[in-house]
Amino acid sequence: MRVLVTGASGFAGSHLCEHLLAQGDEVYALCFSGCSTENLLGIQEHIEVLSGDLLDREWTARAVAEVRPEAVYHLAGLASPSASFADPAGTLANNILAQVHLFQAILKAGLDPVVLVIGSSEEYGMVRPEEVPIDEDTPLRPANPYGVSKVAQDFLALQYFISHRLRTVRVRPFNHIGPRQALGFVTADFAHQVASIEAGRQPPVIRVGNLEARRDFTDVRDMVRAYALAVALGEPGEVYNIGSDKGHAIGEILDILLSLSRVQVRVEADPARMRSVDIPLLVCDSRRFRQRTGWQPRIPLEQTLRDTLDYWRERVGVPR
Repeated sequence: MRVLVTGASGFAGSHLCEHLLAQGDEVYALCFSGCSTENLLGIQEHIEVLSGDLLDREWTARAVAEVRPEAVYHLAGLASPSASFADPAGTLANNILAQVHLFQAILKAGLDPVVLVIGSSEEYGMVRPEEVPIDEDTPLRPANPYGVSKVAQDFLALQYFISHRLRTVRVRPFNHIGPRQALGFVTADFAHQVASIEAGRQPPVIRVGNLEARRDFTDVRDMVRAYALAVALGEPGEVYNIGSDKGHAIGEILDILLSLSRVQVRVEADPARMRSVDIPLLVCDSRRFRQRTGWQPRIPLEQTLRDTLDYWRERVGVPR
């Protein structure tokens, strides 16, 4: 299948490109102009990289018309809930307009691809205890501008399915973690700090935010496998939660990483790492997706965290 992946050089996007190549797809990777393609170095000779900006309507139209994809995986966008508080307007404008331009380009080219739109568990926001685990009918109460932007993307995809019969499939992934995740996300931050301590680049102290919050963690490699199944088997117009269906306290994640550390580390609370709004419990109910596709996560949490720590050890130069 000829596929277009937006946000291809990012964390999930690069893993997705690897998976799609492995299953025999012809991959066109759309990367933001000037953005590092380091995450694609191992596969760059096997994919076609398109460099541009989805906020540029004309460029987007030309790129889509050139590729003529049979499937589109739309991962591009600003992805940090905490950073969205600093620039709510930029987050909303970027994530919404990029998707509108992509959809309009597909319609203008007269194409009929399956379009996977990546939402987020942040769409659910202020979930009440009695609503956990969270299924697709749980009310959407986003608690940050990023969550609002993902609700807008989600409903834009539904609207284009209803109005234009664009074959959109929507997914709401819960926390996915693993190698290549950027700093600013809790697991990457913890692993980076442990590796930096092992390398002698910072004192043996890890600064943390709220360790009590419980989240649903899935390995990114399992998550992108789910994305491919959503394109192959998902029902256009439908929405699916994707997650492990298990809750883990942030403190549990830290404890596992510390157990893998080669040095003794002290933990200290850092008020600057506390979110202004932090939901106590977010756990997925992915039965709809599992029943539709047969997907199950395969990679244990401990292996994901070991691989993440090894990734940061290599990045900061920890001796083998």
